[in-house]
Amino acid sequence: MKDFNFYAPTEVVFGEQSEEQVALLVKKYGGTKVLVHYGGKSAVKSGLLDKICKLLDEGGISYVTLGGVVPNPRLSLAQQGIELCRKEGVDFLLAVGGGSVIDSAKCIGYGVPFDGNVWDIYMGKAEPKEMLPVAAVLTIPAAGSEMSESSVITNEDGDVKVGYSNNLSRPKFAILNPRRTMTLPPYQTAAGVTDMMMHTMERYFTKDDDMDFTTDLAEAALRSIKNAVFPVLENPEDYRYRAQIMWGGSLMHNDLTGCGATGDWATHQLEHELSGMFDVTHGAGLAAIWPSWARYTMHENLRRFVRFAVNVMDVPNDFTDPEGTAEKGIQAMERFYHAIGMPINIKELIGKDITDEEIKEMVRKCSRNNTITCGGLKVLHADDMEAIYKMARG
Repeated sequence: MKDFNFYAPTEVVFGEQSEEQVALLVKKYGGTKVLVHYGGKSAVKSGLLDKICKLLDEGGISYVTLGGVVPNPRLSLAQQGIELCRKEGVDFLLAVGGGSVIDSAKCIGYGVPFDGNVWDIYMGKAEPKEMLPVAAVLTIPAAGSEMSESSVITNEDGDVKVGYSNNLSRPKFAILNPRRTMTLPPYQTAAGVTDMMMHTMERYFTKDDDMDFTTDLAEAALRSIKNAVFPVLENPEDYRYRAQIMWGGSLMHNDLTGCGATGDWATHQLEHELSGMFDVTHGAGLAAIWPSWARYTMHENLRRFVRFAVNVMDVPNDFTDPEGTAEKGIQAMERFYHAIGMPINIKELIGKDITDEEIKEMVRKCSRNNTITCGGLKVLHADDMEAIYKMARG
């Protein structure tokens, strides 16, 4: 078992009336001038944005707004936010939306006090010493950014999508109202579930087998979310299962399901290049990559893949054929992805054949011109990345 620090400082306010507390929470955490950051679709159409602004008005809290966040949030909008915050004297960031909005707010939070280009932080050329506090009113359970230390930003100059993690960015509070998720389309619901499950799977598939409590917790979380998605797809207004998914998305990326183990994260790194090149939905991209990654790496810890097959995917354990059991677990995951409307290869994801040239470009970006690796279960070099992309082409 690895030594670990578990740090989860975010105050979670969960329930049907949770957003009513937004002004009190902003004041509690020192906010006096707020940037309300949002996307521009669901938060506006649902009336949530107007409600949040009204509650801030009633609480005597000054604010400015910045909308326009899109999936795979763009660096250019974050840079606009940085300049707006400096101009307006903003001291608190409130993200109203899903993971893309929260990640964009985190980028703004890094950039406001930083004397330099915020992109340098994401590229590992600089380390922030401080940032503006961030909080979230969550509308799309998926990314887990409302409790995590992570954020991902896409630089349109070269379509480069990069993640960065720092405990400074863990939100001060997160407001979670499951009713705000009931208007999500089925595809977005399914992609969100895929993303949150992958956050735990990236921690679960490890060479570290001796933290049984964490492993049991991870398996229970995966089973719960896997079982909750079907009732929600059948009845989008099922509060009980919407609540399971919303709470699960937060816990599956606040490090709880990975304590004592070294995570992998190669599937995320490989998918980031798909998102950067084709601007696809992140969760769907993960589903398209994971089966090929799993088959490429399963012999690094075959016992782990057998355990996943049996305890998560309900595959009977053939003790005489562990490789066959592991393969059946991967196949069961593929059936699950198809059952909820997710792809299992790149062709299904983008609707066309991916070229060798496109694969080489993704490998170049993922490996940063063959200067870095990714993965923990199996360390992937550029040739490994290329092999997995080719396996996943469909």
